[in-house]
Amino acid sequence: MHSDRQLNHCEHWTEVCDIADIVPNTGVCALIGSEQVAVFHVIDGAHNETRVFAIGNYDPNAEASVLSRGLVGSIGERIVVASPIYKQHFDLQTGECIEAPEHSVSAYPARVEHGKVWVGA
Repeated sequence: MHSDRQLNHCEHWTEVCDIADIVPNTGVCALIGSEQVAVFHVIDGAHNETRVFAIGNYDPNAEASVLSRGLVGSIGERIVVASPIYKQHFDLQTGECIEAPEHSVSAYPARVEHGKVWVGA
């Protein structure tokens, strides 16, 4: 599960879906309030644990809401998603666009609790 360091600071959590509804190492798009959020279910092979991440779904490089459809992978120690259009990589913990930091997206705290995925705002 995602680190609890930032989870305690969220005042509002939204239930997104069951963790089983997201195929491991892929993402889905969720509408939270008026924001499209890309939510990813990642199996961390090094630690053999399930982790969830949430970042903005809008790719400012492509000007399209497509990040939830990107390919999950890693660059060094960073878990990233590659945008399906121009292939820029976004860090799933921070939302930073590695190739163009000025096009970074928001990152949201995410957790799994009783089999449900929750995203904080």
